[in-house]
Formats: sequence, structure tokens, C-alpha cells
Amino acid sequence: MLCHLHISNFAIVRALEIDWAAGMSTITGETGAGKSIAIDALAICLGERADAAVLRPGADKADIVATFDISQLTAAKDWLQQQDLLMGNECIVRRVISAEGRSRGYINGVQVPAQQLKLLGQHLLAIHGQHAHQLLQKADYQRQLLDAFVGKPELLQQTRQSYRYWQQLKQEFSQLEQSQQQRDAQRQLLEYQVAELDQFAPQATEFDQLEAEHSRLSHGHTLLTQSQQCLQQLYDDDNQNIYRALSHLTQQLDELVQLDPALQDVQNMLNDALLQTEEASRELRRYADKVELDPERLQEIDERMGTWLNLARKHQVNVENLAELHQQLSQQLAELTGHDKRLNELAQAINQAADVYQVAATKLTEARQLGATELSALITQNMHELSMANARFAIDLQNLPLEHASAMGLDQISFTVSTNPGQPLQALAKVASGGELSRISLAIQVILADKITTPTLIFDEVDVGISGPVAAGVGRLLRQLGRSTQIICVTHLPQVASQGHQQLFVEKYTDGQATETRMRQLSDDERIQEIARLLAGENISANALANARELLCAPVV
Repeated sequence: MLCHLHISNFAIVRALEIDWAAGMSTITGETGAGKSIAIDALAICLGERADAAVLRPGADKADIVATFDISQLTAAKDWLQQQDLLMGNECIVRRVISAEGRSRGYINGVQVPAQQLKLLGQHLLAIHGQHAHQLLQKADYQRQLLDAFVGKPELLQQTRQSYRYWQQLKQEFSQLEQSQQQRDAQRQLLEYQVAELDQFAPQATEFDQLEAEHSRLSHGHTLLTQSQQCLQQLYDDDNQNIYRALSHLTQQLDELVQLDPALQDVQNMLNDALLQTEEASRELRRYADKVELDPERLQEIDERMGTWLNLARKHQVNVENLAELHQQLSQQLAELTGHDKRLNELAQAINQAADVYQVAATKLTEARQLGATELSALITQNMHELSMANARFAIDLQNLPLEHASAMGLDQISFTVSTNPGQPLQALAKVASGGELSRISLAIQVILADKITTPTLIFDEVDVGISGPVAAGVGRLLRQLGRSTQIICVTHLPQVASQGHQQLFVEKYTDGQATETRMRQLSDDERIQEIARLLAGENISANALANARELLCAPVV
């Protein structure tokens, strides 16, 4: 709950210290005194937009500090723990706004972005303004209220996630389908190109091998003739050959080595040369025997190399890259074919995702139907307590076909009301007056606040447009809620103000040059005076004082 609020240099507030108590606190004061300033400051402290316009004239900064007791607020403590900001059972939130319009936020002394203040604020309090009933006519707000009462966020999350996945699949299918014509044309070209290259079947190193073989075949006569001539000179010439000459030399050196061993190395070298010459002769003979003179194979190679060069020019690649291009085009064709397969897979996945979504949405609908029945009865009961004795309230749920699905489910939710006997239920905006809307809105807020156990509820003149017995009913409802929830209510109605467990008074002072707003807690005697003023205006009579005492002493439920 909110324990303390410090405000300095905010609007017409110079300095203000407010201690807040449990139960229901009412705030009253003259028109224009600034009854809502504390609420506005608290909203800014908890992350609402702030600029230099909120500063008190002449001030260099505005400073707002709110202190909360979070000992019973599990959600707030968990959030602070996750952000590494938890410091015991007390939470201090601060917002400083400079004259330049910049602001700084702090949680337990640690500077944080304004968004962090807002996220924490959701776990600390809820502010209901005097125009909240206008939202009640909007379909989205009606759905949010029902879902808050149902209290099944996991069903809403499942429905939302399944819807998004379903839509993602549909979007992918649509994009693939839209590009189908372009892919068909591309596939036809690729099929022709790949078929042509498949038929030719180029291999990665084949062209180099063809070039080498072409060179051998085209120079076959030269290779055969000259290799045979070399063989004659090395070994086969009966009259004179290198092998015979080396043999004669080695024989001579054998005799010389006997005379001088220093020639042994020379003899060894000549012996090696003789062996190498003999081996070279054998290899040369084998080579000459294998030399082919094959004009048909040469022509075949010429034709294949020509085709290879033509295909390389056609596809604008180097000859050595033609085989790689063949693989790339084959892969592209496979991917295009895979798109068609993906379309079929997506069609099946979309149907399955739609089924999953429909199951989730049906569970959400069932929970909403149960909640709608219970909430309708509770609102009707509270409307009776607010001087709408013949009123009926009902939440109408229409199940939509799948083509109208949304992330929020398959339900069209409409709040309907009948305010007079015999009158059929109709949409809220068509039947209820402004005052009736205010009462219905308050009834819903009280029910929801009790349902979701909001730690602190602030009502900023939500009782505008009502009076008399209705106001008394509003006051009783708020006081009843104050038994379990901290209630802060800005009001101008004596019937509501008198129901508070404590009452704060806002007054405005001016010295002719500057204006200042102050807020203080009223004593019992001061409460009587203030309630009498609300009843009778500035001219307080004995009857007004008596009525004020009666209101303050009236039994409460």
C-alpha cells in the first residue's frame, strides 16, 4: 500500500508531505484548489509522461517521492527481485523533472528508465479517472474488463500465440503463392539449362585432362618419331649408342682404378649413369609402344572441347567454372521445386495451426462465458445498490466464424443493459445516460478491484454526475472495498466523503503574487465542518452541521 507521498515544486505545490493510511481515504476541497494534484503527481512518479510544464513557476526542478509497503505484494516483490531492485518490504519510487523537461526515475535509489517505473506501478496501484466510464462503451475495453475478471491470462496467451503462428504461416504461403508465376518462368529456364548441362555432364577437372590428351594426340607422329630416335641413340643403334659407349668407358676405368683407387668415385658415377641409361631406354621403349595415332579420338576430343567452350561462352563463365555452374543451377532448380513442396507443406501446416488456434480460442470462450455470467450477476447486484433497482446487466458473447478470428479469440463481446422494467437488453451506449454509465463503471471497477486484489485503488472524481441516494450507495461500495484494499478517492460528494476512514482537505493560498496548494488530514470536528460545507456551501447552517454529523455517524455495512 501507499504509505507516504512527498511532492515539491509540482504545479502550484511548493512542498507537500502526505501520510496515507489503510482503508478508504477521501480527498475534498473547494473547486480549483487542486484536489487531483497529488494523484497527477503520483501518476508521473510511476512513469507517466512528464515535461517542464508540471514545474512550479520559478522552480529549477520538481521532485516526487512515493513510499510503498510491499510486504504483502508478492507480484511487486517478484518484479523487483527480477530487476535486482528489491530492498526489504519497503519500496521508494522517485521522479525528478528538470526545468529543461528532462526527467530521471529511481527505484530504491537506483536510476531506471520511465518504462521501468510504469511496469512497477502496475503492481502497486491503479488510477481510475472521472472519464473512465466513457471507455466503457468501447468493445476492446469491454473485452479487457471481462478478461481481467475471468483471470485466465494463460488462455489468452495461448490464443494469442497460436493466432500469431497461424498468421505467420498464412503470410509465408501468400508470399510463396504470389511469386509462383515468376518461379514457374525461372524453373522453365533452369530446367532447359540443367537438362543441357546434364546431357553434356562436365566434370570438375575434365577440361584440363582433355587439353592434355588433345596435345598428345595432335602431336602423336612427332612424339613417336622422336622418342624412337632417342631410343636408337640411347640403346638400339647397333653401330653406336650411348649405352655401349658408357660400357666401354666403365671397362677402361676398371683398369685405372686398379692403378689408382682415387678414381673409384668416378667409376661409381659412370656405373650409375650406365644403369640410369638402361632404365631410361626401357621407359622410352614402353612410352613409344603406347603412343597412339587415333584420329577418331582426336576428333571426338575436338568436338567435346568445342562444345565446352560454347557452353562456357553461353553461360558467361570461364571453362574451368562450367562444372561448378552446373551444380549451382541444379541446386537452384531443386530449391524451386522445394518451394512447391513447401507450399504443400504450408497448406497442411496452416490447417493444423487453425485447428490449434480454434481449440485455444474455444477454451477461452468457455472461460469467458462462465465469467460473463458471474460478472453480469455481480454488476446487476451493485447497480441495484446504486439506486437502479430495476436494472439488468448482461454480457453478450457472440461466437464468430473462423474467418473473423483475431489474436483476442473468436468472441464478439458486448455489454448490454436494461434500466427499466419491460425494456429489452440493449448495447450500453444506446441505453445508459452519463450518470448511469458512471454508476455502472464504478460498479465494475469495484468488482474487478476486489477480484484482482489491486493493492491501492485511486478514484479521481469518478462520482461526477451522481447525487443523493446514488452517492450514498457509491460511498458504501467504496468503503466496503476499503476493508481489503487501500482506497484513495477524490470526491465532491458529502455522501462519499463521509464514508472514508479518514479525510484529507485540499486548500489553496495566495499572497497576491504566488499561489500554493496544501493538503492536510482533518480532525473529527474539521470533518463535520467540511461535510457541512459540501452539503450547504459556504453558508453553513445548524441543519447542515446536523446532517454532517448524521452522515459521519451513520452505520456502515
